[in-house]
Amino acid sequence: MKRIGVLTSGGDAPGMNAAIRAIVRKGIYHGLEVFGVYNGYSGLINGKIEKLEVGSVGDIIHRGGTMLHSARCLEFKTQEGQQKGIEQMKRFGIEGLVVIGGDGSYQGAKALTEHGFPCVGVPGTIDNDIPGTDFTIGFDTAINTVLDAIDKIRDTASSHERTFIIEVMGRDAGDIALWSGLAGGAETILIPEDNYDMNEIAERLRKGNDRGKKHSIIVVAEGVKSGNEFAKELEEATNFDTRVSVLGHIQRGGSPTASDRVLASRLGARAVELLLEGKGGRAVGIENNQLVDYDILEILGTPHKVAFDMYRLSKELSI
Repeated sequence: MKRIGVLTSGGDAPGMNAAIRAIVRKGIYHGLEVFGVYNGYSGLINGKIEKLEVGSVGDIIHRGGTMLHSARCLEFKTQEGQQKGIEQMKRFGIEGLVVIGGDGSYQGAKALTEHGFPCVGVPGTIDNDIPGTDFTIGFDTAINTVLDAIDKIRDTASSHERTFIIEVMGRDAGDIALWSGLAGGAETILIPEDNYDMNEIAERLRKGNDRGKKHSIIVVAEGVKSGNEFAKELEEATNFDTRVSVLGHIQRGGSPTASDRVLASRLGARAVELLLEGKGGRAVGIENNQLVDYDILEILGTPHKVAFDMYRLSKELSI
């Protein structure tokens, strides 16, 4: 193998640039030519491909987002679109591809693998919902962004003796809500992986109010319901003064944390090693701080697991 490509797809995540940097420099270190595919699978189909040098990825490790940009691409879900992408890579002499992204990006890598093209998936999403890894690139930065917001919102919640509902991202996974909520001492955390009991929540908040706790923070994962919907339910159940803060896309941005930069560097470098070893059709990850890789055709059928021990702990500590 002499030439490899790298693309980012789907929602951006802090640390993607660190992964790109590692892939480019690891590849060049081993004598490979590395090509960047711009605008995800859309750019792959349209041939938006450029050779990257060591200097191309200088001064990006600290930047959020992705220098290769990202885009959704419905055409790549078709056989014709996938074939166009493969033909473009052949035109540039690219023999292997590293795909950085979430579930949709992995589906694209899976499709290329089924066409016989060597691909390696690198988990890059703030949602932390990719199987085969304890953590995804961007998750640590996102939960620290949310934690900062929780701390600041708690100040105003306390000052005005209000209950604040903080809606966070995560799609169908509750990891962002769980980790940030536990770290921020939230009185209640709602995740899609478990049903909530409004009567139980209301009773717990009333007990806190009776003993002098006049403010509360409730973190709601977007996969449960919107913060505004939940706030309406809560006000009807408690008659407490309630406000909603939807954090939105701020969770995707910002300079990646040290943990995300290191994780991205390790996963990106390992992806290149797998291609050099002739092992396409793999997905890299980290488990118990050890690098792992799995068959990408199999890993996508594995459900994401939430840390229910942490979820139980959050309830025990919010009495």
